[in-house]
Amino acid sequence: MSETVGSALNNRRPVVGLAIAIVAISTGAILVRFSNAPSAVAAFYRVLFTTLPLVPIAVWKYRTEFRAIRRRDLAFATLSGLALALHFASWFESLEWTSVAASVTLVQSQPLFVALGAWLVLREHITRRMTLGILIAVVGMAAMSMGDFLGGVLVGPNPLLGNSLALFGAVMAAGYVLAGRSLRQRVSLVPYVVVVYSVCTVCLLVIALLQGGPLTGYPAREWLIFAGLAAGPGLLGHTVINWALAHLESSVVSVSMLGEPVGATILAFVLLAESPTAYTVVGGVVVLVGIALTTTEREKQQDETTQQASAKQSETN
Repeated sequence: MSETVGSALNNRRPVVGLAIAIVAISTGAILVRFSNAPSAVAAFYRVLFTTLPLVPIAVWKYRTEFRAIRRRDLAFATLSGLALALHFASWFESLEWTSVAASVTLVQSQPLFVALGAWLVLREHITRRMTLGILIAVVGMAAMSMGDFLGGVLVGPNPLLGNSLALFGAVMAAGYVLAGRSLRQRVSLVPYVVVVYSVCTVCLLVIALLQGGPLTGYPAREWLIFAGLAAGPGLLGHTVINWALAHLESSVVSVSMLGEPVGATILAFVLLAESPTAYTVVGGVVVLVGIALTTTEREKQQDETTQQASAKQSETN
């Protein structure tokens, strides 16, 4: 009996951990809104404070892997880190101009651009179902971006600008994934994160300095927000999601990530008294449906490819 209960608890841990991680990443947009610092500065400290705790671990446990990193790997790391920096900078800035619901939903559309990028750059096959999912999401994005103007109700100083920045952030997140794919196949998770996040930190520092944002002189409240961005969405959110991937199907984790826009919208309503318009809600649901279609189909395609490769290897052996 006790073994059965223990087994059930072990099976539930990844699900509970994933749920906690989704809640954690849902707080990211709210914390950015709470901050009075320039968006690039907030993004810089978010990545810096996420990276610093990992550096001693990486240096101590993965010293030999760092020595084995080649120039080609560094090139991919630089591209990946630059794309990630532009993702954070543009997404944080988008929250200054549009609603939390629109910004988080649009930036979460990065799987669509990963699928398109893999098709265009890596010549990966794109199925009809994936194409349908992308088209559905595009319709939803158009509804979110233009619907509020047609209805005459705006949430945010400049929703079109904010939505465009969020979409650009999604494209850059896709670039981060695609550029880092080759490097991730040769380097373990912690060294990979440290190298890419270090490049990202330097890039965000340059962006913040070019924009003239002060790096010091903030009250304790701001430093707590910076630390919260790193500890919540950064370490607790994405670290636990990476752990959950080892225990749950990748399609389950990918679709669960769509809970972030829902969680962020609810938190914005409760904590910021921000009510999304009907166009944002309907368009957001359509976008999430399109993302879910594309993501699940792509995961299915990748699983089939892996199984075929394993079968061929077994036949060879």
